[in-house]
Amino acid sequence: MRTLTTLFIALFLSINFSNAQEDTTGQTVTVTINNITNNNGHVLLSLHTKDTFMKGPGIKSVKSEIVDGKITATFENISPGTYAVMALHDENDNNTMDFEDNGMPKESYGMSNNPMSYGPPQFATAKFDLATEDLEMNIRF
Repeated sequence: MRTLTTLFIALFLSINFSNAQEDTTGQTVTVTINNITNNNGHVLLSLHTKDTFMKGPGIKSVKSEIVDGKITATFENISPGTYAVMALHDENDNNTMDFEDNGMPKESYGMSNNPMSYGPPQFATAKFDLATEDLEMNIRF
C-alpha cells in the first residue's frame, strides 16, 4: 500500500503547470466533472500516454476552478492517439494528493472511462482513442 501511496504522491507532485508556448494544431479533449463535493481548492487534470500514466507528469496539465461543485476543462492541440485523463480534487491547494495513515486517498480523484477499481488505476481501463474530431467526456469522483 505504501508503494501505491508513493506513486500517487510522485505523480501529483510532478504535475507541471507551466505556460510554455503550445502547438496550435490538433484536437481538443474537454472534461466535465459534475459531482465535486465542495468548492474548496481546485481540480488538477493531466493528460497521459501509456508511457506517462502513473509514472510522472502527463503530456499536458490543466488546473480548474470549481464552481457549484462542477468544472469543465479543455486540453487543446492534442495529436491523434491513445490517452487517459487523471483528475484530482486538490481541496487544500497543495498540488499533491493527500493520504490517510493507512495509505487511502483523502481527496477525490477520477479517471477517463470512470473505471471501478480497488487498486491503483490502470491505463488499460482508463484509455481512450482520439482521432480527428474533438472529444468530450465526463469523469466521476
